[in-house]
Amino acid sequence: MRKFDEYLPFVPSKEEVSILIDAMPDLKQKAMVSLMYSSGLRIGEVCHLRYEDIERKNMRIHIRHGKNRSDRYAILSKRALDILTSYWFAFGRPRGWLFPKQTCPDKPIDTFYLSRHIHAVERSLGWEERITCHSLRHAFGTHLYEDGTDLLTIKALLGHKSLNSTTIYVHLASNGTHTAISPFDRMEGVSHE
Repeated sequence: MRKFDEYLPFVPSKEEVSILIDAMPDLKQKAMVSLMYSSGLRIGEVCHLRYEDIERKNMRIHIRHGKNRSDRYAILSKRALDILTSYWFAFGRPRGWLFPKQTCPDKPIDTFYLSRHIHAVERSLGWEERITCHSLRHAFGTHLYEDGTDLLTIKALLGHKSLNSTTIYVHLASNGTHTAISPFDRMEGVSHE
């Protein structure tokens, strides 16, 4: 079988994610980006959220028929809920689709809606256009791993079928290989600090 080259996707830092979310000028876009990052949701999952999927009491989000056609629960961040609540009041208190299509409110917003807005914010910040909707999901998994969350928990939160899909966050984490000290340096007591 032919092997394909593997590459590591771009993962924005926690600081970059915070700056991006703060710079989003529109409350709908800010709410969508906040949910993607804070809960590790795919763009399609955000677009297909319904009002009843947000469980404020349990601080979780019910994801219906994710990529693997199975339901799961994602964590609901307090900060994301605050942004989502502001959006909900400002945009007419939607009761069906949480993010309805503007021209057809009985349909969910299109998945391609958010990408151009993220890139516009990157340009306004003087950044390269590197952040995608999926890189926010990667950032969620990577930042959880960096903060000490175990891979099985990350797997469950992201809705991965296989642990192999989750192990990419070991490679993406900034607390991985760069903190290791070569055994050659240890022989002489060399420190990298």
